[in-house]
Parts: sequence; C-alpha cells; structure tokens
Amino acid sequence: MTRKLPRHLTWLEAFVAAVETGSLEGAAQHLAVARSVVSEHLKALEQGLTEGAPLLERGPGRKLRLTARGERLYAAAQGPLHALDLKRLKDQAGLEAHLRVGLNPTLSTLLLPEIAQAAAGHGVKVEASFGGAHELVRQVQTRQLDLALGFTPLPPHEGVRTQSLLSLPFVVLAPAKSAFAKAKATAASLKVADLQDQVFVDWLRDDPYGGANRARFENAGVAVKEMGRAESFLHLFDLLRAYGAAAIAPDLRRMAPIPADLKAWPLREANPQAVEVVALGPEGGWSPEAETILAPLRKRLKSNRR
Repeated sequence: MTRKLPRHLTWLEAFVAAVETGSLEGAAQHLAVARSVVSEHLKALEQGLTEGAPLLERGPGRKLRLTARGERLYAAAQGPLHALDLKRLKDQAGLEAHLRVGLNPTLSTLLLPEIAQAAAGHGVKVEASFGGAHELVRQVQTRQLDLALGFTPLPPHEGVRTQSLLSLPFVVLAPAKSAFAKAKATAASLKVADLQDQVFVDWLRDDPYGGANRARFENAGVAVKEMGRAESFLHLFDLLRAYGAAAIAPDLRRMAPIPADLKAWPLREANPQAVEVVALGPEGGWSPEAETILAPLRKRLKSNRR
C-alpha cells in the first residue's frame, strides 16, 4: 500500500526538487507532474510557512536560487520525515534566529543555564533536548540538531564536525564522611590500587567510562565491591552518598564545583587518560546562532584549562 504524505511534505518535496534541479521544469520532470503543479505546491508551501515570503528567486541565467529563508528550510528538509512537522519547518523557514541544541545529560545541567543566557542575550530562540553520545551524533548527522555538546569517546560519525572545548582528566570521588575518604584524608592523589576491596559505583555497562574502569581494574589486578551503576553525574552523586562508595570519573571541577560533601583526588596513572568536552555540528561550519553560543562558552572553558 502506497503511503500518502501529509500535504506540507508534498509541498516540501516539490521545493527540494526545484532546488536540486534548478528549475520548475526540472522539478516537474523529476516528480512526473505538470509544471503548474510544482508552482502550486511552492506557493502553498510559502503561504503555509512564511506568509507568502519567497523561498526561491531567479538568479543568473534564470536558474532558481534559494533566498535566506529558503536556505534555512532546505537545510532542515534533509532530516527524517518524523522531524519535518509543519511547526518545526515554519520555525526553520523564519528569519528569527533559532538554534536546536542537544546536550549530554550531565552537560545539560552544567552548561544549559549559560547557553540559555547567551541565547536570550542575542535574541536567539532555543529548542533544547538531551541524549547520549550515539543519539546526539545521529541527530546532528540527520540535521535534527544545529549544535550538540557531549563527551568523548564518540561513535563513528560521517558528516559531523567536532571541536574540543575542554580536556578533563580523571579523579577518584567519594563522600567526605565515608570510611574510604577518612582513610585517604592526607593523600594528595590516588592510584587504582588504592581502591582494592572498596565499595564502588561504576558507569553503565555500555558507557565508555565503565569500560575504561573495568580495564583499569583488570590491568592492576584490583577487585572492588560494585554496589551501583550510573548513567550520568545526575545519578552518580546520590549513589556515592547512599553507599559511602568511591567512583572514578572525569574531573568536572573545570566546569563547575563538585558538591561540598564529596571529596576528589587526582587519579595517578602511568598512562593518564582524559575525556574531551566536544561541540558537534553538521559539516560546513557553525551556523551564526551556534557560533553565538559557542564563542562565550569557548572563552569560559578555555580560562578553566589547567
């Protein structure tokens, strides 16, 4: 059974065909419809999204070219069908500054307030969401996001540009009142062997940090008493408190203070590892709206490098 597209997607199909063939005639031939049908679809799309403002105009040689609104809409049209609802397309075709940003769950807590302030200060409308590394990469690849902020390591990614914003070494965390913290109170740093037989909270099995911790313990011949697993720092801190446990995690103090009731020691390793805070976006350069957010963020995080 042939699936019938919603009307606005039929109009959008005609628009994309006109852009990619360079003419109404070419679009009509590609879609196997009359030229007048393509013209009607384009007018309906412009009326529905931009109150009649043009998405295409005649360029040199009478070839069609995109207006500013049309450029934004064409970029949005590369996404999957479920992302092309009429309201979202209308937002994308508008001239109002607009940014779709996705964040790792931990970074959504640490950085979203700053992002929101920067966006509001420049009159940029923000559509914010969060997800894991695979989801953020996929949404940037399919142009559902203009900007994503996450941690490395990242899954393989084509069509995605990345930029490192900050490098985070690893630390050992534990509640300051725990038996472990009291025993290590005078230590300036800790090594993996110091965690032998300690109550421990790790990351979820498919989390790359959890994989790194398992490798650390195996290489050092260390056994811990695992009592919990966390997806993000949003869960980790509460688990540490509940069990009086320790954890090995990226050092977030370069972005925000850790809670006062937790203690952190630098992790001393023969081959120190680090996690990068990265910005991701579609290939071809950051949009002006993304750059508006990234510029102050780069400056602030750079000042926190040690």
